[in-house]
Amino acid sequence: MSETMIDRGDAFIASLDLRVSEILDRCTRCARCVEVCPTAGPAGIDTREPETIVGDVLDILRGGGDAASRGARWAQSCTGSGRCLSACDDGVNPRFMLAATRLKLNQRRAEKERHATGQAGFQTMSEAVKVLSRVQLPAELLARITRSARADSEAAPDVVMYLGCNVLKTPHIALLCLEVLNRIGARYKVFGGPANCCGVIQYRAGDAKASGRIGGNTVAGFAGTGASRVLTWCPTCNIQLSEIVMPSTEAAFALQHVIPYIAARIELLRPYFIHPVHKRVALHEHPGVAGVTEGVTQILAAIPGVELVDLGQPRVGYMCNSLAPVPAYKRELHARELDAAAAAGVDCLVGIYHACHRELCAHEATSPFKIVNFLELVGEAMGVESKDFFKQWKMMQDVDRVLAEVTEQAATAGLDLDTVREVLVAHMLGEQPLPVGPRKTSAPAPAAPPHGFFPE
Repeated sequence: MSETMIDRGDAFIASLDLRVSEILDRCTRCARCVEVCPTAGPAGIDTREPETIVGDVLDILRGGGDAASRGARWAQSCTGSGRCLSACDDGVNPRFMLAATRLKLNQRRAEKERHATGQAGFQTMSEAVKVLSRVQLPAELLARITRSARADSEAAPDVVMYLGCNVLKTPHIALLCLEVLNRIGARYKVFGGPANCCGVIQYRAGDAKASGRIGGNTVAGFAGTGASRVLTWCPTCNIQLSEIVMPSTEAAFALQHVIPYIAARIELLRPYFIHPVHKRVALHEHPGVAGVTEGVTQILAAIPGVELVDLGQPRVGYMCNSLAPVPAYKRELHARELDAAAAAGVDCLVGIYHACHRELCAHEATSPFKIVNFLELVGEAMGVESKDFFKQWKMMQDVDRVLAEVTEQAATAGLDLDTVREVLVAHMLGEQPLPVGPRKTSAPAPAAPPHGFFPE
């Protein structure tokens, strides 16, 4: 391990400690963050006397506190919706405050256990990304979304396009995103895959030093390009980098989600919308990253023929997988949205993020509408198709049928079929919060948050 890597880990921990001290100095326990939280109730937390809940959190940040307290449970049930960000008048980021609280709770386990948990989680994610991306794309096409061919080696790119890791499980989304950047003339360098991790898995495991080292190395890689702006795709990466990693670095670039970036340049993209898309669509939304829903709405509104329908559903979390701490509530939200989309007579339920697509797309098999990513509509308007093999296979709900279809490509990619089967079971067919098929809508049930991390 190099000295630079060690220093990045130590600098990260020092930064976290300083920021926690600032929270302890600034927080007045006004508890507005508790009052606006959309998931405390579904998590079964009694929010009467919210000042006490905040006090529990502050006690944990000081190094004490009760891991079974309401404050601890509130921190563990956070879904990252971000409503608390504008509620605080004390200069505190409550979403980071709860992330720091979860870290403190996880650090009560032995260091060796935390490190092993982080390593295991990273290895599981890496294996799934490798398998699911390689069975869907030939090597030369996959290289387009893990290595840049757009940036001039002699000059700094305009932007870094940071795809993160898990979008590569649904690579058609990443390919369409890059195609849009091509159309608006962006000079970009791509960073993607587990080699460019944000460190969130290690952070969730309580291994702060490894998290800071990994995230810091990725930030340094961005800075090394000379780009003045980094665009993210994954909301997990966006929040992890902007609110947790980058404050410990001296990064000289701006971090922004790619969707508001594209929306701000919609007039450059509009001439490429040469095919009307006569579809009535509803948007599957999450509020966690500012400007994303608004950006998608602006982009879809520019496509001739698209009619956008508001289903009036709750907007919670930053991506479907961020609702993992409240699984019963997530199932209820999915069921209600699918039923509302059917009742509204839409042609498509349109998602934004990759994890949402993975969790929802199989319901197309039993729904009177298609379930697509919004970039598929953008591609349709431009006359560009990127085939969604993930949905095609997941709708089969049969691992043997899927394996039969991917065997040839898996062999070409040098993948072991037993490993492919394990990944298909766990990360494709197994990732189904709401079972596919007939359902009975019921009131959301409280759910205790699980320990550990969840995939992006």
